Amino acid sequence: MNSTLHRLQREIAFSLNGLDAAQTQLRPPSRPQKWTIQQIMEHLLLSYSGTELALNARLTKRAPTRAKPSIPQHLGQYTLIRLGYFPHGRKSPPMVTPAPTEHPLCGEELTTAAAEHLAHLDLLCAEAEELFGTKCKFASHAILGPLDVNQWRKFQLIHGEHHLKQILAIRKAHSLMPVERAAN
Repeated sequence: MNSTLHRLQREIAFSLNGLDAAQTQLRPPSRPQKWTIQQIMEHLLLSYSGTELALNARLTKRAPTRAKPSIPQHLGQYTLIRLGYFPHGRKSPPMVTPAPTEHPLCGEELTTAAAEHLAHLDLLCAEAEELFGTKCKFASHAILGPLDVNQWRKFQLIHGEHHLKQILAIRKAHSLMPVERAAN
């Protein structure tokens, strides 16, 4: 797996380590209207699914998008992908907004779901890299516009880390900090 996506996979596993299905339903105590840990992860899973669809569409057509990034999209790409800054307080687009939880899942189940999506994304990114190269902005993100394969990977990492900080903050507020696993 590409090192950027592998890093994200490791960070997700750490953030969710040891949580049972009841604990993944916790929210920030001071902001009970915010998402639960599971909803945060479901948002990321919806984001991965959307990315898979976008990349798959370009790979199926075997042609990059003809779209060009607008000035606001250039600024967004620079801020998020180059500087690593993900803006706080932005409302999630409807297509990646999680529904209320009907079936609570434990941290391990959410980690497995994320790992499966990231493995699929890794395959799609490798295929795109082979077909389009690393510099071609071949597929468009709904907000950031056309991105190249490394920008797609970096977006997933920065976006994921933004939300993993939220998960760790919820865990800390509920005295449930993850424990580092000993290296084997």
